[in-house]
Amino acid sequence: MATLSSAASPFCRPEEDPFLLLESCGKAIESILRGHAGRPLRRTWIDRPYGEEEISRLEEEVLPAIQLCLARVDEIDGALETEAQLSYRQVVEAEALLRLGGLQSSGAMPAV
Repeated sequence: MATLSSAASPFCRPEEDPFLLLESCGKAIESILRGHAGRPLRRTWIDRPYGEEEISRLEEEVLPAIQLCLARVDEIDGALETEAQLSYRQVVEAEALLRLGGLQSSGAMPAV
């Protein structure tokens, strides 16, 4: 899976991109799970911390779901990029044909 980029974009700020946020959250969860060293994970909104069962569910269900979502986003991004490249190529070819047609009608020969 390609890593999402937080490079400057003309479309939105990185903090406005929900998929960069999802990627960041996934990395944070992985880091927290690696560092818990068998200790329960405390939560701010519940008085019972996550034990091994809940931690296993995070590792087996939540993290893979985040990774699948990001992989699907990469597929969608790739399709959009391919479509944009095709569209650009078509515009360039159409402009070249128009220029060639203009040169032929004026009697000028294109340079080779």
